[in-house]
Amino acid sequence: MTSYLIKRLLISIPTLIVISIIIFTILAIAPGDPLGEFASNPAITAEIRENIRKSLGLDQPIHIRYFKWLWAFLRGDMGYSFTSRSPVFDLLQQRLPTTLWVVGSAYIIGLMISFPLGIISALKRYSLQDQIITTLAFIGFSIPPFFTGLLLIIIFSVQLNWFPFIYDSTLIVQDWSSFIAQIKQSIMPVCVLALYQSAILMRFIRSSVLEELKQEYVKTALAKGLDSWEILSKHILRNAMIPIVTLIALDIPSIFTGALVTEQVFRVPGIGALLIESIYRSDTPVIMAITLIYGILIVLFNLVADILYAMLDPRVNYNS
Repeated sequence: MTSYLIKRLLISIPTLIVISIIIFTILAIAPGDPLGEFASNPAITAEIRENIRKSLGLDQPIHIRYFKWLWAFLRGDMGYSFTSRSPVFDLLQQRLPTTLWVVGSAYIIGLMISFPLGIISALKRYSLQDQIITTLAFIGFSIPPFFTGLLLIIIFSVQLNWFPFIYDSTLIVQDWSSFIAQIKQSIMPVCVLALYQSAILMRFIRSSVLEELKQEYVKTALAKGLDSWEILSKHILRNAMIPIVTLIALDIPSIFTGALVTEQVFRVPGIGALLIESIYRSDTPVIMAITLIYGILIVLFNLVADILYAMLDPRVNYNS
């Protein structure tokens, strides 16, 4: 196991370097000027703009800028935002709690919904329950989150006036009433994300369990008189979880990087909304930091998924 982890880490390092080069190069040559907002300001002369450009290091060759940025990133310095002049790390630190609260809650709820419904749908294949669950999953998967969000806003905010349609980022939970207010403003974005996430997982879980139900070891276990619940919990689910673990491992990084569309619809001040704002403003340091962190998380959780494979399936051999 140790040698396998070392090999995977050694492979991950050049992979992340290549990812960082691609991200930096694309953003460096992309159209858009981070100083474009000063172009129409008569108080900002060309000389001042050039001095600002030099202070930001934009006058240097692209390879020099890349190595400086990478070395600073490795030391924990993500640079400064071109627009706010605030440290990128501080911007991410301000947005991360909101993203974890909204997106993290939605993902946990999605898992709690999708696992039992996906298993029931597979065990009762072609039954009425299966058709209802499959239909709901198809609807949740087919309707885009922005449409679901707007629909919930029209019904529960405009018509019924139950929940606020704009997320209040200044709200601080200090007592019971502020906690209820926090829950109320989180319900709609969490529901939108949980519906979409659970629909995807539900279909995947159903497919994985159905695939295992056809295997010969299930028929053998039933012929031996083993209890159905024991077969499901100890054999079927253990094998069915292997592809599901991969899907979950690839999804978990999105909890840290936010939900781009949903955060925009409900004005949730998360990392996803910060990324969209930074793209509009050509704020390259913020975009590079978020995208590279996302790449690092994907590589990391892929490694975690590989480790979990050995726990789920003893046939997995890391020495080969």
